[in-house]
Amino acid sequence: MKKIYLIMALSCLVMVSCKKDGGDGKIQGHEYVDLGLPSGIKWATRNLGADKPEDYGHYFAWGETEPKNEYTEENSLTYNVVMTDISGNAQYDAATANWGDKWRMPTKDAIKELIEECDWICEGVNGVNGYKVVGPNGNSIFLPFSGRIDDEYGEHLLSAGSREFYWSSTPYNEDE
Repeated sequence: MKKIYLIMALSCLVMVSCKKDGGDGKIQGHEYVDLGLPSGIKWATRNLGADKPEDYGHYFAWGETEPKNEYTEENSLTYNVVMTDISGNAQYDAATANWGDKWRMPTKDAIKELIEECDWICEGVNGVNGYKVVGPNGNSIFLPFSGRIDDEYGEHLLSAGSREFYWSSTPYNEDE
């Protein structure tokens, strides 16, 4: 089991991915894009809680499935809890819990594949800065610079519009 160190005041958007085709580009009511990745993973067209691709969506503490108004060690459900990968576990995976069992947070390896196999173009969409991520087949997704919630009080959005922070389902391991 991996040892994780979680700073509860850090909260980031969740990216979701799905392995199964839905035929019409939707699974359980949510749109996906096939980027032509070797793994066959399909990526959501927007972040969890977002109405459109350039929306930031909801912010989650790692291993929690509901957004909060404030993120602190005291109100954390998973602070300092040693866990394995949570991908697809509806108790801890915000994507699975909110969008259904076909959806999940991406693992570290899925994000690594996205980084290595796609072209990342810094651009703005409707006044929102982010990355257009273009897959090998030419299809793309937009990842907004969503910032993070990480401060003394656990409630202020920082770096929105200038930096991107996304959770993976794989616990942080300081030895890696």
